[in-house]
Amino acid sequence: MSGKKILSVEVLLAPDNVEYVHFSSKRSLLDYDIIIFRPDISEFVSYAEQYNGKASLSEDRSFKLKEHCLHWAREIKQAYENGKTIVIYLMPLEEIYVDTGKKTYSGTGRNRHTTRHVEPYNNYNAIPVSVGPVATNGSAIKLTPKGAEVLAPYWAEFEKNSQYEVLLTDPKVPPCLLTRTGDKPVGALLRSPLHSGTILLLPNLDFDNDDFSLFAEDSEEYWSEEGRQFGERLVSAIVALDKALRKGSEVTPEPGWATDAQFTLNVEAELRNKLIETERKVQQAQAEKEDVLGQLTSAGRHRSLLFEKGKALEAAIISALHVMGFVAAPFKQSDSEFDVVFSCEAGRLIGEAEGKDNKAINVDKLRQLSMNIHEDLLRDEVASPAKAVLFGNAFRLLPLAERGDPFTEKSHVAASSSSTALVFTPDLFFIVQYILDSNDSEYAALCRAAIFESTGRVSFPAIPVPKEKNVETQVDNEQPAQEKFVAE
Repeated sequence: MSGKKILSVEVLLAPDNVEYVHFSSKRSLLDYDIIIFRPDISEFVSYAEQYNGKASLSEDRSFKLKEHCLHWAREIKQAYENGKTIVIYLMPLEEIYVDTGKKTYSGTGRNRHTTRHVEPYNNYNAIPVSVGPVATNGSAIKLTPKGAEVLAPYWAEFEKNSQYEVLLTDPKVPPCLLTRTGDKPVGALLRSPLHSGTILLLPNLDFDNDDFSLFAEDSEEYWSEEGRQFGERLVSAIVALDKALRKGSEVTPEPGWATDAQFTLNVEAELRNKLIETERKVQQAQAEKEDVLGQLTSAGRHRSLLFEKGKALEAAIISALHVMGFVAAPFKQSDSEFDVVFSCEAGRLIGEAEGKDNKAINVDKLRQLSMNIHEDLLRDEVASPAKAVLFGNAFRLLPLAERGDPFTEKSHVAASSSSTALVFTPDLFFIVQYILDSNDSEYAALCRAAIFESTGRVSFPAIPVPKEKNVETQVDNEQPAQEKFVAE
């Protein structure tokens, strides 16, 4: 169909020459000639809480959404400046609240009150164009004289399929499509005398039409005939648009001879030095960002206690034991290998970890743990049996409220007869969460004692601050800073 490299973001089309990625991708746009983009943030909004009738994202989802919006805004801007054609379909405005990361506290103990600060955000933060979107919808649209120059063939093909979902109220937006009544901008064509690229904002198309859907046959997915034809028509029209836009571009690429030193202006040398310094700062900021991301990932590792299994669960348990004041590490020596050996002022303990997707922890793991205790006792440097502890993360993929008893009845009976402590790993998460927030060494000591002294399921002392904090949401109305530009 075309030798152009085409990328679509959240626009799934049939033609094989169109590469598709999700909004959560970190793909660079500089590798492509044409980009088709929709600011679809639905994957972040799913299952969000509500505030003032709108979705309110958790701190983690808020961070990820803002990171991806900034990524696409930056990539679109760079693609525009480097001569690419970017077609953005103006889908419905998705207004939400995102967490600012700021919290304020009042009261103490059970009366402690946490206020979470949020701010308004929307899917149009993903584009680097200030358009002032206002939610509405309609289909009566007309071309402006400026739009007719290049858009007429596309519009003749897709006018009947187009519907505006937003009005563009920013007065600096150069409209190419207007409502038939009221002349309100619903599409825009952004070009600049400084760059050969184009950003084209178009009314939305019904990409989710049931007639276009994929269907499976013999383990293969196929487009319906309607979906295949629609995709081919659309890509052909966009490629033709790209050709017309490039033909009409007034920017001539600078020839090599014009870059000779004799044609360099003094102000250019100063700006180049400034650019080098700016790039150095960007690199430094990127390094700091990577460091903070690493710290963020590390800080969230304790959540693995809620849902992990295998080595990841073992690592999370050892980290939690450290927070609680134990000396803990995995043990491997000759033929002996234990998930964790840990100790405190009361004595030594040996632990085994087990995670189950959709069932309780059975008695088999207790047998393995008993063998480990005897194997450990055979070592010359060990004078007495270690305390046995079974760490279990049962029904690990279910929300905590939906999980049953994490240990089978046989496990409870066997634990009682062998003086083994049974620890449900999500219990450790809330203990770690509290200790990290409070540095409460006395409470940590009580938790250590609870594990060492318990037989059967460990009942930890009540957390001074309730696990379910009274969280109130407060809105910061100031919009977050973001990269913006308007073509002249």
